[in-house]
Amino acid sequence: MSADDPRLTHVDASGAARMVDVSGKDITSRTATATGRVIVSADVVRLLRGVGMPKGDALAVGRIAAVMGAKRVPDLVPLCHPVALHGVDVELTVTDTAVEIEVTCRTADRTGIEMEALTAVAVAGLALHD
Repeated sequence: MSADDPRLTHVDASGAARMVDVSGKDITSRTATATGRVIVSADVVRLLRGVGMPKGDALAVGRIAAVMGAKRVPDLVPLCHPVALHGVDVELTVTDTAVEIEVTCRTADRTGIEMEALTAVAVAGLALHD
Protein backbone atom coordinates (compact mmCIF):
# COMPACT_ATOMS: atom_id res chain seq x y z
CA MET A 1 0.00 0.00 0.00
CA SER A 2 1.31 3.48 -0.81
CA ALA A 3 0.06 7.04 -0.42
CA ASP A 4 -0.72 7.10 -4.17
CA ASP A 5 -2.54 3.75 -4.15
CA PRO A 6 -4.33 2.91 -0.87
CA ARG A 7 -5.14 -0.71 -1.89
CA LEU A 8 -3.47 -3.65 -0.18
CA THR A 9 -0.92 -5.18 -2.56
CA HIS A 10 -1.55 -8.80 -1.53
CA VAL A 11 -5.32 -8.65 -2.11
CA ASP A 12 -6.90 -8.75 -5.57
CA ALA A 13 -9.95 -6.75 -6.71
CA SER A 14 -12.33 -9.39 -5.33
CA GLY A 15 -10.63 -9.41 -1.92
CA ALA A 16 -8.80 -12.71 -2.38
CA ALA A 17 -5.23 -13.10 -1.14
CA ARG A 18 -2.62 -13.24 -3.90
CA MET A 19 1.11 -13.22 -4.39
CA VAL A 20 2.27 -10.00 -6.06
CA ASP A 21 3.92 -10.48 -9.46
CA VAL A 22 7.39 -8.91 -9.24
CA SER A 23 8.74 -10.34 -12.51
CA GLY A 24 8.72 -6.91 -14.18
CA LYS A 25 10.72 -5.22 -11.43
CA ASP A 26 14.44 -4.53 -11.76
CA ILE A 27 16.93 -6.47 -9.67
CA THR A 28 18.40 -4.02 -7.16
CA SER A 29 20.58 -4.19 -4.09
CA ARG A 30 18.39 -4.27 -0.99
CA THR A 31 19.15 -4.09 2.73
CA ALA A 32 16.87 -4.28 5.75
CA THR A 33 17.66 -4.04 9.46
CA ALA A 34 15.35 -5.10 12.28
CA THR A 35 15.83 -4.96 16.03
CA GLY A 36 14.28 -6.60 19.04
CA ARG A 37 14.88 -7.21 22.71
CA VAL A 38 14.45 -10.14 25.08
CA ILE A 39 14.05 -8.91 28.64
CA VAL A 40 15.92 -11.17 31.07
CA SER A 41 16.57 -11.40 34.78
CA ALA A 42 19.82 -10.43 36.49
CA ASP A 43 20.57 -14.14 36.96
CA VAL A 44 20.32 -14.73 33.22
CA VAL A 45 22.55 -11.74 32.52
CA ARG A 46 25.18 -13.20 34.86
CA LEU A 47 24.99 -16.55 33.10
CA LEU A 48 25.21 -14.99 29.64
CA ARG A 49 28.21 -12.89 30.63
CA GLY A 50 29.97 -15.80 32.32
CA VAL A 51 30.30 -19.50 31.79
CA GLY A 52 27.83 -22.16 32.67
CA MET A 53 24.65 -21.86 30.63
CA PRO A 54 22.94 -25.23 31.12
CA LYS A 55 22.15 -25.61 27.39
CA GLY A 56 25.52 -24.31 26.12
CA ASP A 57 26.39 -21.06 24.33
CA ALA A 58 22.97 -19.40 24.14
CA LEU A 59 24.27 -16.42 22.16
CA ALA A 60 25.79 -18.65 19.46
CA VAL A 61 22.50 -20.53 19.22
CA GLY A 62 20.65 -17.22 18.92
CA ARG A 63 22.90 -16.11 16.05
CA ILE A 64 22.45 -19.38 14.18
CA ALA A 65 18.69 -19.30 14.80
CA ALA A 66 18.51 -15.80 13.32
CA VAL A 67 20.20 -16.90 10.10
CA MET A 68 18.02 -20.00 9.88
CA GLY A 69 14.90 -17.90 10.44
CA ALA A 70 15.86 -15.51 7.65
CA LYS A 71 16.39 -18.44 5.29
CA ARG A 72 12.95 -19.96 6.00
CA VAL A 73 10.71 -16.92 5.49
CA PRO A 74 8.93 -18.17 2.34
CA ASP A 75 7.99 -21.35 4.26
CA LEU A 76 6.63 -19.39 7.23
CA VAL A 77 5.05 -16.22 5.86
CA PRO A 78 2.22 -16.74 3.36
CA LEU A 79 2.62 -14.97 0.00
CA CYS A 80 6.24 -14.00 0.73
CA HIS A 81 8.59 -14.34 -2.24
CA PRO A 82 11.70 -16.46 -1.87
CA VAL A 83 14.73 -14.19 -2.21
CA ALA A 84 18.40 -15.05 -2.40
CA LEU A 85 20.02 -14.03 0.87
CA HIS A 86 23.46 -12.61 0.16
CA GLY A 87 24.26 -11.73 3.75
CA VAL A 88 22.84 -11.89 7.24
CA ASP A 89 24.61 -10.02 10.05
CA VAL A 90 23.46 -10.76 13.59
CA GLU A 91 24.45 -8.67 16.60
CA LEU A 92 23.44 -9.81 20.09
CA THR A 93 24.29 -7.44 22.93
CA VAL A 94 23.79 -8.40 26.56
CA THR A 95 22.77 -5.39 28.65
CA ASP A 96 21.96 -5.29 32.36
CA THR A 97 18.30 -6.14 31.68
CA ALA A 98 18.04 -7.66 28.21
CA VAL A 99 19.59 -9.18 25.14
CA GLU A 100 19.39 -6.65 22.31
CA ILE A 101 19.03 -8.26 18.87
CA GLU A 102 19.91 -6.53 15.59
CA VAL A 103 19.80 -8.31 12.25
CA THR A 104 20.71 -6.88 8.85
CA CYS A 105 19.84 -8.85 5.72
CA ARG A 106 21.12 -8.13 2.21
CA THR A 107 20.14 -9.30 -1.26
CA ALA A 108 20.10 -8.29 -4.91
CA ASP A 109 16.60 -9.20 -6.03
CA ARG A 110 13.24 -7.89 -7.29
CA THR A 111 11.56 -7.49 -3.91
CA GLY A 112 12.44 -6.38 -0.40
CA ILE A 113 14.09 -8.29 2.38
CA GLU A 114 12.32 -6.73 5.37
CA MET A 115 10.43 -9.92 6.25
CA GLU A 116 13.71 -11.84 6.44
CA ALA A 117 15.20 -9.33 8.90
CA LEU A 118 12.04 -9.26 11.03
CA THR A 119 11.70 -13.04 11.09
CA ALA A 120 15.38 -13.44 11.94
CA VAL A 121 14.95 -11.20 15.00
CA ALA A 122 11.84 -13.10 16.12
CA VAL A 123 13.50 -16.52 15.75
CA ALA A 124 16.65 -15.35 17.54
CA GLY A 125 14.48 -14.09 20.40
CA LEU A 126 12.62 -17.37 20.61
CA ALA A 127 15.85 -19.36 20.65
CA LEU A 128 17.29 -17.14 23.37
CA HIS A 129 14.12 -17.50 25.45
CA ASP A 130 14.33 -21.29 25.10
